[in-house]
Amino acid sequence: MGISTASGLTRGMLLRRGAAGGVALVAAGSLASAALGAAPPDGDLAALRLLIGAELLALDFQAQALASGKLGTRATATFKRMRADEQAHCNGLATLLSEADQTPATADDIDFAYPRGTFTKEAAIIKAATELEALQLGAYVGANAGVQTPALRLAIAQISANEAQHAAALAALAGKPVIGKPFGPALDAAAVTTMLNAYES
Repeated sequence: MGISTASGLTRGMLLRRGAAGGVALVAAGSLASAALGAAPPDGDLAALRLLIGAELLALDFQAQALASGKLGTRATATFKRMRADEQAHCNGLATLLSEADQTPATADDIDFAYPRGTFTKEAAIIKAATELEALQLGAYVGANAGVQTPALRLAIAQISANEAQHAAALAALAGKPVIGKPFGPALDAAAVTTMLNAYES
């Protein structure tokens, strides 16, 4: 049985009408998976590779943070949720890159390193996580400004919204305001690359 709407339409009817009208309706909790159509330009593919690198860094950091035993109950729950989200982001981006006949990087391709003391106490972990989250969110906002393929821009926008939620959750853990500036910073590819390189061993 379909989900009823105020107008009497079911969810299935809305999806059919949207498809007929050329409108892509993306279900909550899923990444845009529309066919890429023509091969994306090299710049779009480079952006995807860079964003996958940022996701792999986040996944590695969160795994080490959770394994440290230094996080309290609340922080542990937050980091587990964030890590599940990052894995979904990484999988979705890797699928998009594979659809363009490109081979996405995996955790086996990169070794990450962190400053001494990063995982010694909860406050240090949250501080480092906040810095990494700013890198990720800035990378996505910056990428969205330059990517030309509509399906990729939609996927990047979807992930940006989730990364902003992560930033707010980390601010709450640190006892800081959960609402930041009205216009989030954007990082260009060169800045993201430099910041990622700083974490590579």
